[in-house]
Amino acid sequence: MLAPPMRFDIVTLFPELFAPFLESGVTRRAFEPDGPVQVRLWNLRDFAEGNYRRVDDRPFGGGPGMVLMPEPLARGLAAVRADRAAAGAPPAPVVLFSPVGERIAHPLIEQVAATGQPGAILLCGRYEGLDQRFIDAEVDQQWSLGDFVLSGGEIAALAVLDAMARLQPGVLNDASSHQEDSFSPALDGLLDCPHYTRPEVWEGRGVPAELLSGHHARIERWRREQSLLATARHRPELIAAARAAGKLNKADEHFLMHMAAGKPG
Repeated sequence: MLAPPMRFDIVTLFPELFAPFLESGVTRRAFEPDGPVQVRLWNLRDFAEGNYRRVDDRPFGGGPGMVLMPEPLARGLAAVRADRAAAGAPPAPVVLFSPVGERIAHPLIEQVAATGQPGAILLCGRYEGLDQRFIDAEVDQQWSLGDFVLSGGEIAALAVLDAMARLQPGVLNDASSHQEDSFSPALDGLLDCPHYTRPEVWEGRGVPAELLSGHHARIERWRREQSLLATARHRPELIAAARAAGKLNKADEHFLMHMAAGKPG
């Protein structure tokens, strides 16, 4: 028996930004009518009052920019919850994309993408942000894409949908593709190794001999060592985390020791 689809409700001022993404690329399979993920788009202006459908106002205390008002947000959230209940979808956490939020990383995406999860209600802020009273009253979690500022939460929401969708069964052409991704448990949280394809020689640069050897154990060891090398050079904290979790074996440690000493692995 197939698990019911998870559902993501996205509250945004720019729902038109999502349509091309939901209809393009291999992940579009996840969002098809019979796919494992349902996405509902909600235009925040539909819940504003007055002829101008105003959703923002100047901040108390002065300062630049505008702030999203709590009333349209509250009405929009109530409509989302009512629609989910009418459709039989389970309650879901309300998530705001914000600089104060938890950094989005692979374990969080895996948790959100796991079978049987309800999805989430994603709030895409704009301008200077949301009225803090609404955040305090209604937001369950806050997530951050990184230490930089975007014009709104839409790009972060797209990133979450993409990362989550590719983990769904049947979405990728090769079901094992995502298992060898950087940060995945199959790689012990390390970075992926380099990849090569035809031609065998390109502009004088050849493919590593190990990949042409046909020796599976040799190929796997080369890939592991290249993963260790890339991680140690670019994200050494991931090496430390893997070591602390007991994920590095004797061969890994031997390679890292010789690499640090500037010797062949």
